[in-house]
Amino acid sequence: MASEVIKNRLSNKKRKRTSGFLARKRTKAGRRILARRRRKGRKRLAVT
Repeated sequence: MASEVIKNRLSNKKRKRTSGFLARKRTKAGRRILARRRRKGRKRLAVT
């Protein structure tokens, strides 16, 4: 089971570029995601 999780995970570089904090800040939709996660009280707003 654990090997399946690792196999399907994106490379960290790709992960940061698509789901990272700065990537989220760049677009209007991304900023909306961050705002929603802040409002919900998420400990982590984005992949860092």
